[in-house]
Amino acid sequence: MSQFSQSRQQRRAPRVNLRSPLSVTLRLENGRQIFAKLHRLSITGGLIELGTCVEERVWVGLTIFLNSGAIHPTAEMMFPMRGGDGYMQPFRITRLRADELHLLDREITELRKQTIAPANSGHGVGFRPPHFYLEST
Repeated sequence: MSQFSQSRQQRRAPRVNLRSPLSVTLRLENGRQIFAKLHRLSITGGLIELGTCVEERVWVGLTIFLNSGAIHPTAEMMFPMRGGDGYMQPFRITRLRADELHLLDREITELRKQTIAPANSGHGVGFRPPHFYLEST
């Protein structure tokens, strides 16, 4: 597994708000598994809904079930927020294999194509967004 670099970039990584949440499994250091729903996703992290919060700054193993396959990043949990029946908790991806990073990038690109209307993009005529986010860096 290679270290996922989190270098300071000029712009934020594209995020996708999921129309229907994806399933996620968190694996804690003690072996306990927690099931959650993924609501927002980018190549640097996301936002999950949990029945119980996980302590801030804890590193967990994730299994995210994408439409094109499962990925298994390591993530750092961020500050939880109370919401609805449970907690909304952001996470930051800290480690991800290169092949899984490309799978995640393709998935986000496809989801963005479904949600962004070209007429409302706010870019001038002739603007061509990068095919994949990784190609723009």
